[in-house]
Formats: sequence, structure tokens, C-alpha cells
Amino acid sequence: MTDERQMRDFEARDDAEKLAFLEHTWCDNCQQANLGMTDPVEYVLKGIVFIEGRCRQCGQPVVTELTDDDF
Repeated sequence: MTDERQMRDFEARDDAEKLAFLEHTWCDNCQQANLGMTDPVEYVLKGIVFIEGRCRQCGQPVVTELTDDDF
């Protein structure tokens, strides 16, 4: 496995899946769930899929780690 990000195309996901990932978030800065995410970037790092963006409320980074339950 590589320590470098392997970029994926978030836009290739179906609309319902994209919406779910963008809405169901956790912001470490706000300490709140489901505030939403903007500017999503999807990548694989060490075999794990992540979607990273910005919190809609505070603008700080938000990272979602996708598990097998998400697929």
C-alpha cells in the first residue's frame, strides 16, 4: 500500500449517494453532526476511501472515512 493519496472521481457516484455523503458529516471544529460538506474530494489512502471537504457552517476541513457499511 502507498502512503500517497490516489484520487477518485466523487462526481462519478450516483446523485443519492453523493447527497448522503455530503449531508451526513461530523465537524470536529463545531462538534456537531450533519452540518454538511462543500468542495468534496474523494481519495484512497492506505487502502481506505475518504471524502474530504469543508464544513458548511464553519468552513473547517471535514473528513469522512468510508467503511464497508457505506457501500
